[in-house]
Amino acid sequence: MYTLAVRTTLTLTPEADSLVRAAMAEHGWTFKEAVNQAIVRGIGGGAGTPFSTPTYPIGLRPITGDRALALAGDLEEAELIRKRDLGK
Repeated sequence: MYTLAVRTTLTLTPEADSLVRAAMAEHGWTFKEAVNQAIVRGIGGGAGTPFSTPTYPIGLRPITGDRALALAGDLEEAELIRKRDLGK
């Protein structure tokens, strides 16, 4: 791995500047280090914590992968019969 030094002008919003300055103070980073960490990990974005939501049973039998295609075929067939009976 190599490091590429690139100079550029960076204009931060007041909120972004505040986050970068807080990271600098908290971790003892330079401005450059804080901005690089913000880009790589995200400051204030909860990086490293995967998002999850709770699940709840709804009383239906789970559909396994091997039954999914058969179920889709059954549903499609039922819809075609319904449309035929309606004259569509």
